[in-house]
Formats: sequence, C-alpha cells, structure tokens
Amino acid sequence: MEWSLERVRELVAGGMQSMRECESSALGTAFCLLLLFVWYCYRVGREHSAPALRGGYSVDPGRGGVGGGGALISPEVGGRGKGRKAAGAEEQNGFAYCHSPECFRCIHAGEGLNQRLYHSLQDYAKRYTWAGMGRVHKGVRDQGRYLSSRPSIQKPEVFFLPDLPSAPFFSREAQKHDVELLERSFPALLAEFESVYHHPPARAGSSLPPGWKANSTPHGQWWTFYLVNQGAPLALNARRCPRAWRVLGQLRTFIANNVFGNACFSVLSPGALISEHYGPTNVRLRCHLGLKVPSGCELVVGGEPQCWSEGSCLLFDDSFLHTAFHEGSAEDGPRVVFMVDLWHPNVAAAERQALDYIFTPGR
Repeated sequence: MEWSLERVRELVAGGMQSMRECESSALGTAFCLLLLFVWYCYRVGREHSAPALRGGYSVDPGRGGVGGGGALISPEVGGRGKGRKAAGAEEQNGFAYCHSPECFRCIHAGEGLNQRLYHSLQDYAKRYTWAGMGRVHKGVRDQGRYLSSRPSIQKPEVFFLPDLPSAPFFSREAQKHDVELLERSFPALLAEFESVYHHPPARAGSSLPPGWKANSTPHGQWWTFYLVNQGAPLALNARRCPRAWRVLGQLRTFIANNVFGNACFSVLSPGALISEHYGPTNVRLRCHLGLKVPSGCELVVGGEPQCWSEGSCLLFDDSFLHTAFHEGSAEDGPRVVFMVDLWHPNVAAAERQALDYIFTPGR
C-alpha cells in the first residue's frame, strides 16, 4: 500500500464518518455506565450510613460486661422499635428496659435456646456449607453440658465455643491492627466523648445527657453511651459521633453482625463498683481503650487485676468472672473507656460467618 497525503485524508475522513455513525451508540453506552456508577455509590452509601443499619433494641440493666450491658430500645430509631416500646419493656430513666424472652441477654441457657441454636445452625448449613463447622456444631449440640460443667472462674451465660484457648487477659498482639487503630484514634475518641458527655440533659428531671444510660451498681454511678448494642446500631448516637463510627468501620475484627457485638463509651464515677459477673460468650475479646484514667481504678478478670492507661488498650475475655471499680476521690473525676467487642483470634472466618447467622439480632 502506497502512503500519500491524499491517502491519509481519505483514512481520516472515513474514521470521522465511522465515529458519527457510532456516536449515538457511544452516548448510550456512556449513559449506562453512568447509571451503574450512581447505583454503586448508592449501595455503598447505604451500607456505610448509620440510619440504614438495623433497628429494634432491647436492654437488661443488671447484666452485661464491664463497660457494656444490654441494648437500648429507641423509639426514635427505625426498625422494630420505631414508634412503640418492645413487648415486656418498662420505662425507667427515660429508657425502656427489656424483659423479653427474645433478648439473648435476658434469657438463661436451657433446652429451648439450645434447640433454637441447633435449628439455626442446620438452616445455615443447608444454605451454605458444613465445612469448618465441626467446633460450632459440637458447641451447639452440647451447649447445656458445657455451660453447666464450666469451672466457676469462666462461665459464659449464653454460648460456649469449645477448644478455644482461654485466659483472663490477652496480649495486644492478639488483635494488633485493631488495637493500634484504636490507640491512634485516642484524641478523636476523647473529643467525641467530651462532646456527648457534657451535652445538656435530654429532658427536665433527668441528670443524663441524651443517649446515655444509667446501669445498676451497688455503689456509685456507671453510665454508658452505645453506638452498637447487641449487634444493633443506635443511629442517633452514631450520628453524634461520626469519627468514632468511622473507627468502628475500619476495625477488622469488630463483632458488628451478631448479638455479642457492642461498642460504647463507659463511665465510672468515683466510688463506683461493678458487681462480679460473667459475659455471654467466649468467642469475643472485650477491648477497653483508656480515655480518662485517674488513680484508684482497677479491672479484675479471673482474679487477675489490671489498671487502665490513657491512650492504651486492654484486651480481656469477659466470659471470666470480672469486676471493675473506681476508688478515687470526687476531685479525680470519672474513669472513662471506649469499649468494643472483637472476635477471639482463634475463631476462624467460617465459624464467624456461621455465628453471625445463628446469633443475628432478632433471630
């Protein structure tokens, strides 16, 4: 083929004609791609926005881990709790406390619960797979025996997964990424705590700012401000703490999808004592990030005492018998921690997925 200026002009003209013919098709393709991009952004936004997360919360004021407890019923948040109180709930201090048999923190282990867990596990296996479910199956099948035969130092109230390494306290290396992320976020979390803690009371006659809950203690005061409670996000509280909410979204092992997952600010006043108690399960590690730690504050897990430190995390297994106290004076101010529940490092990914399914809030 001979190349000449005339030949180049013919090729250019032919190319432009082809482009004109394909112009409408190209515009249609571009429009479809734009619609797909908008749809993708919409889905991502829904998954990461607090209001779209589950509603319908419940609480048991007398139970729960150190810095944690039951779940709140918030009529202002969407879901099953919207516009009404949950069955069996009573008003106290502006919040509805749950006594419903559907609440995992309110029921005692028994044959009824064991059967529900086993049916849920069978349903999960039919939908997905039995692969990697040996330990979960063993735990669900023999749950009554495990809970009744556990030594008094470690007695989870709801679910025990067998063959997990156990100790009252764990090294920060057990969940290194999440511990380091929380500690880097210390200034932001402290600032958001100050913002919600010093807000004026929600209503006349209440001593608590909006979103806070008073917990039962034999001495002193213990308050909590939940972002996630029993796997159910509190959208109003989450909106008031956007940086803390982002931190939760960046944690790799936060229990976000089942009833064993909680995240909150926890405050102990001087003179406060939290009674000895057990957490609901051994599949999680409770993480406390110290925000304000005056002298005279201590956490005792399985008989082992530890002190919090500002800007540092403590990891412990709250299925062990544990308590916390603040023996400082009024001048010292409160002890404040940011509490999150993380997966036990020896619970495999397949087991986590199955446990999320079995212990989905409201199941």
